[in-house]
Amino acid sequence: MREKIEYKSDDEIVAMRAAGLVVAAIHEATRKAIRPGVTPVQLDEIAAGVLAEHGARSNFLGYHGFPRTICVSVNDAVVHGIPSETPLVEGDVVSVDAGAVVDGWHGDAAYSTVVGAGAERDAHLVEATRLAMWAGVAALASAKHVTDVGHAVQDEVAAYAAAHGVTHDVVRDYIGHGIGTEMHMAPDVVNYRARMPRNPVKPGLVVCVEPLLTVGSQDNTVLDDDWTVVTRDGSRAAHWEHTVAVHRGGIWVLSAPDGGATELAARGVTVAPLA
Repeated sequence: MREKIEYKSDDEIVAMRAAGLVVAAIHEATRKAIRPGVTPVQLDEIAAGVLAEHGARSNFLGYHGFPRTICVSVNDAVVHGIPSETPLVEGDVVSVDAGAVVDGWHGDAAYSTVVGAGAERDAHLVEATRLAMWAGVAALASAKHVTDVGHAVQDEVAAYAAAHGVTHDVVRDYIGHGIGTEMHMAPDVVNYRARMPRNPVKPGLVVCVEPLLTVGSQDNTVLDDDWTVVTRDGSRAAHWEHTVAVHRGGIWVLSAPDGGATELAARGVTVAPLA
């Protein structure tokens, strides 16, 4: 039986915006701190401080036993990396996935970056994943079904590859999701063309658009810590994510400080804030 989707009222979407902005603050603070010599544990501590400052809590800490405030995935780690004491070095690809809960409502978003001056290959990986995410977000403005997001993501990955002469694989085992009173809810939001239930895009839908790409094969495995997902071939991975709300007036990126206005304007989409 298909899991029921939790559609939100406009007031509930406004409440979710508060959690999204806390996640945005975590992103800003950790981005500023990332440099050679900094450890993922230090990034985790920074995130914990931002949550405390805003009176929010992490929706990652304790989730099915996850031991840290945020996920920090480095190089061949695709997702769910447990922050470690290993210092970052020049050229590392780092993905930071963070979440927050405010008044019972969840926010969730991720970004990837290269530490210092990295390889052109890695810069392409990070940028292709970022653009794929924004293509998926923009698709929600006119999408009929949630699967349209996956079409847009896959098309953007192909377009980037053609334009830059690079190849990236879309990770299929880890996908986007609905979000609201819980962090992971219906519907699934895949990042590729798929034959699956055609959940309608209608007012009140709030989802996380969350592509993950690899330089090599997307085949992956989970380490002995039962969390960190790594590529089997050792190739590097990138991860971008935003929480996006659909309402009668349009779409609103809840975890972007400007609501997604700058990125979406370049794609012909006007953001419709509710507050």
